[in-house]
Amino acid sequence: MQLSYDTPTPLEYFANLVQSDEHFPLLEAAASLAQDEYPELDVQQVLDDVDQLLARIKRRLPADAAALQRLRMLNQFFFKDLNFGGNVNDYYDPDNSYLNAVLRTRRGIPITLAVLWLELAQGLGLHARGVGFPGHFMVKVNLPKGQVVIDPFTGQSLSREELSERLEPYRRKSGLVGDFEVPLGLYLQATPPRDIICRMLRNLKEVHQSQADWQRLIAVQNRLLIVLPDAWAEYRDRGLAHAQQGNPSLALADLQVYLANAQDALDLDEVAAQADALRNS
Repeated sequence: MQLSYDTPTPLEYFANLVQSDEHFPLLEAAASLAQDEYPELDVQQVLDDVDQLLARIKRRLPADAAALQRLRMLNQFFFKDLNFGGNVNDYYDPDNSYLNAVLRTRRGIPITLAVLWLELAQGLGLHARGVGFPGHFMVKVNLPKGQVVIDPFTGQSLSREELSERLEPYRRKSGLVGDFEVPLGLYLQATPPRDIICRMLRNLKEVHQSQADWQRLIAVQNRLLIVLPDAWAEYRDRGLAHAQQGNPSLALADLQVYLANAQDALDLDEVAAQADALRNS
């Protein structure tokens, strides 16, 4: 008897990856985001490519290398030898959010560069984590003599003064100054893998929204709602995208979910009016 196996859709595969916080495969989940744009993408090949980079750097390090030596070698290898860095010429290119493209071009945005760097750092036994710094994703490494915070866009290590300086516009804009000022350390807490994937998806959402690319936007929101099933505002936004795409029944279904659950939202009347318009269209 011949057994047949149904190949999961990219969305089913993604849902399986992100179902548990305990064993959350950040690199694999991040790599799989590109399957919406590159349907033939072999995610395992992306993982293998990163493994090969890790093997290359391990060959350069003595087995007993101290943590600081491992960090220096990693930064030399990643930012100088391989020349990974920020895509300053086309920051809003969606490819900057796809790990397969970033591995090919060596150019990305802070968060995708961070995901690749973190995989290598952790593979070298470094205590490295991502940091959801306002407006610019960072990475940090805990060393025996202190913490190092690195900007993955440039490879630069940042002092507390430099971090505070970068934070200043956000603090002013958010009113977090004077008596309301929050200690710098709170902005440097480790970001869980699920939150990293959400931030990657929201970057893509912003790009597609700005280009009124409703089809790609809906694909991103499908993933966001798998990672955050209770993010009611994402139902609203996906519903509005469906309406723009000419899918009134799907739009109405999403807006109804939002109206039923986001009970304290300030835009309920406005969204209810949009839902009524869809019913009557």
